[in-house]
Amino acid sequence: MSKPFETMEFTASPANLAFRILEFVAVALILIGLSLIVFGYVGFPSGRNPFELAGVAGLLLCVLVIVSWFARRQDIETAKAITARIAETTGEGFLVVEQASKRVLYANKAYLKLIGLASERTVSPIFIPSIDAVFGSAIEATQPIYRLSILANAGKEGQEDVRLINGITASGPTWYRVRTAPMPSSSRRRLVLWSVSDITRERERQENVFQELQYAIDYLDHAPAGFFSINADGDIVYLNATLAQWLGYDLADFASSKLKWVDLVPSNGEVLIASKNGHPGETKTETIDLDLKTVSEKLIPVRLIHQVIFDSVGHPGASRTLVLDRFTGASADEAQRIAEVRFARFFTNSPFGIATVSAEGHILRMNPSFARLLPKEPSAELNEVKHSLWSIIPDSERDALRSRLQLALEGKGDLPPLDLQLALHNRSARIYVINFNVGGQQRDEAIVYVLDTTDQRALEAQFAQAQKMQAVGELAGGVAHDFNNVLQGILGYADLLLANHRPTDPSFQDIMQIKQNANRAAGLVRHLLAFSRRQTLRPVVVHFTEVLSDLSTLLKRLLGQRVELDVRHDRDLWPVKADPTQFEQVIVNLAVNARDAMPNGGNLNIRTSNVTAAASRSLGDTSIPAADYVMVEISDTGEGIEADILDKIFEPFFTTKEVGKGTGLGLSMVYGFVKQSGGYILCDSTIGQGTRFRILLPRFIASEQVAPAPEQISVQKPVIVDLSGQGTVLLVEDEDAVRAFGARALTQRGYKVLEAASGIEALEVLEENDRQVDLIVSDVVMPEMDGPTFLREARARGISAKIIFVSGYAEEAFSKNMPEGEEFGFLPKPFSLKQLIETVKAALS
Repeated sequence: MSKPFETMEFTASPANLAFRILEFVAVALILIGLSLIVFGYVGFPSGRNPFELAGVAGLLLCVLVIVSWFARRQDIETAKAITARIAETTGEGFLVVEQASKRVLYANKAYLKLIGLASERTVSPIFIPSIDAVFGSAIEATQPIYRLSILANAGKEGQEDVRLINGITASGPTWYRVRTAPMPSSSRRRLVLWSVSDITRERERQENVFQELQYAIDYLDHAPAGFFSINADGDIVYLNATLAQWLGYDLADFASSKLKWVDLVPSNGEVLIASKNGHPGETKTETIDLDLKTVSEKLIPVRLIHQVIFDSVGHPGASRTLVLDRFTGASADEAQRIAEVRFARFFTNSPFGIATVSAEGHILRMNPSFARLLPKEPSAELNEVKHSLWSIIPDSERDALRSRLQLALEGKGDLPPLDLQLALHNRSARIYVINFNVGGQQRDEAIVYVLDTTDQRALEAQFAQAQKMQAVGELAGGVAHDFNNVLQGILGYADLLLANHRPTDPSFQDIMQIKQNANRAAGLVRHLLAFSRRQTLRPVVVHFTEVLSDLSTLLKRLLGQRVELDVRHDRDLWPVKADPTQFEQVIVNLAVNARDAMPNGGNLNIRTSNVTAAASRSLGDTSIPAADYVMVEISDTGEGIEADILDKIFEPFFTTKEVGKGTGLGLSMVYGFVKQSGGYILCDSTIGQGTRFRILLPRFIASEQVAPAPEQISVQKPVIVDLSGQGTVLLVEDEDAVRAFGARALTQRGYKVLEAASGIEALEVLEENDRQVDLIVSDVVMPEMDGPTFLREARARGISAKIIFVSGYAEEAFSKNMPEGEEFGFLPKPFSLKQLIETVKAALS
């Protein structure tokens, strides 16, 4: 071997003996020196020269340095000896090469033995072949040795497993593990340490283990029963060939398909083996009868023996689930097998929860619908009873259910159901408890049926609310109609008085006050009509992005400096068909309410977005049909609305504001506009956090074919200087005051006016005047015969005069009753004297 790595013997060598003597002399000198120092200063203080003592101390220091150097040198030599001994005794071959010259500096016995050379020390390094020389003749080793050489040149570590068809010193396939690593050196030379070991036996053991594993997998794959394993996320991590064949899956595609448990069972079945936390270290085994779903969507009945082991913190591991065939007549009694399968399907696929429970309320068996009612993550106090009947209901409901369970266990029959709240998701249910006896023998078990009534109760509440709102709307609409007639008389006669008084007259201002207050009352009536969905709308195709952009400046002024407005729009917002003026009023009303709910300031956020038909189902309101909508969301950070009054906010005249600060008609108008536009409005609020309104209006699609509606006469309204006219006008109005005002106003402007109090009377007047009229001005709602019916009768008698309808209701409220293609004018009540005259003259011009 080469000198740098010669083995050192751990015996009493001359060097070791000399070092021991040196240690003894150093200790003796240190003791003598200390004695001189002590006695020189203590025993003979006046007889010693201080410089002598200092010299002695310096001598002692030199002795200590020399001894320390020799000790460190001895440690280094010992470490080298240990390293050399390890290198010589290990079974792995080591080779040290100078990288620049590729000269071998050292090789241990194992390396020499591995390459077939004698292992005596007399072998000179120049006769020891390098790694390249040893493996260079084998073509199969060329690439891995080349990669390691590149790493060695770069001063990096590397490892390769090399298989030779014929070994270095033996025939037959042989595996070698070759490593390279840079080696520290005190000189500037770069040294590389190579190691080579024969790993043929290790590889053979691995191949044997792999072969045994292949046999085990083959046995499991072709077992007469199915087997699968799922993890806590529901992913199927293993599926044997038998089960794959039953289900119609190709195992070759299994790894890439990411199959999940929910793909193999009907909609309710996955909850039966859904991952739940358990006790640390617990092994839980369950027997479950259910159907599995094949690739072709067919159902096959099976029995699962499902085992899950929980880890140290109670989290479930991957399952071991055995699948037993129940669909090929394996049972000796075929009729019994069919009955069992039929019952299992009924039990598993039932849309309501079914469970058998013990006298203590422990759940012995349950179907998927019942399992969905259990807490997914039970709290600490319910951890022991997470499979308990009591865990599905709150504490306040448990006494009633315990009492009913006790009655059932006592054999009482025909027990009425219990309507209780459920513990999860704020849901409600109707619970039936019946006694469970087999063959006439009473058992300490009961059957519990749980029918979820949440949606039913929600529909009942929505239906009741809709009925109430409809009734209030009918009442409000009727009041508004009658009140409009009263206001029409007040405004009409006020206009007549103003026409006969100059502004300088003392009574002129009094008459103006009467008219202004009547107009305010007319505004309240319009709000009532909006709530009852009978206001006049002018719907056009609009984009909310444009409308809200134009409205933002007004909103900022209304909100003031203490409320920050944030308006954001979704991309590619769909158009809707709505009245833009009324929509702006809706946004203003909601913004003002939000401002009043934030007296100390806050944020008002307006968002617009598209809601697809699929997304509309998740809005939380079952009364909203699935369709495409455009949603406008208005949310604030105000005080919020209490839950007990949330259902009343849209009712007319309901307000929480102080007296004199609100009419209670703002949200009623919002509600009426949305409903009349074919949309929906939702409100949710949290005390202390704010309120959110969501308005959904149907998406407008230009290709929709709309049935032709009766055409309204397009009346151009130029600036009319001369309001007088001529012609015969038939005025049909059941309110005497309104009819008298209209007749007087038109007569004063030069028209000949014929009056009628109903549709039947109007037909008689037409006959008396030989049907010679130029224009008919008719009310819509009248006793005996309404306006549209009167028009049909008039047209049937050959009367072709133009017609103007006047009404406090919206035009759409009666236009559907008009003859198809009929043209008519419309004047909404209450109207002023000038509006009446201008409309009549424009129609006759």
